[in-house]
Amino acid sequence: MSVSRLQRRGLVAMPLTLLPLTLISGILLPVTASAHAILEDSQPPIGGSVPAGKITLRLRYNSRIDRARSRLTLTRPDHTQAVLPIDPDGPPDIMTTQAELAPGAYSVRWQVLAIDGHITRGDVPFTVTGPSQ
Repeated sequence: MSVSRLQRRGLVAMPLTLLPLTLISGILLPVTASAHAILEDSQPPIGGSVPAGKITLRLRYNSRIDRARSRLTLTRPDHTQAVLPIDPDGPPDIMTTQAELAPGAYSVRWQVLAIDGHITRGDVPFTVTGPSQ
C-alpha cells in the first residue's frame, strides 16, 4: 500500500500526532518516578566534627519524608547502638534529633521512607572532639 493511500485512511497522520506526546511523556516519566529521598545536607556534615556535649543532628533530604516510619540509629565509639528519637515537628524534608555525646568517632545510620513509598538509607560518620575551651 502506498503512503498516499495510508494518508487518506489516516494511518500515517495518527502516529505523527502522537509523536510529540510520546516524546513528552518519555521526558517527564523519569522525573516523576525518581522521588527517592536522597540526603542533601547534614549537620554535622559527613566526616565533620563537633564539640562534645549536647549536639543537634539535622538531616535534609531532596523530598518529603515520613518521620513516623523513618529511623536514626547512632553507633557509638564502642560500636554499641542506640535508636535516636526523631523530632516530630519541622519541615517535611528535614529530620532532627539531639544527643549528649562524649569525644569519639560516631556514625548515624539513617533510614527514611519517601513519599514515593521507597526506603532509602545511608550513614553520616562524624567525630566528637573534646569540649571547646
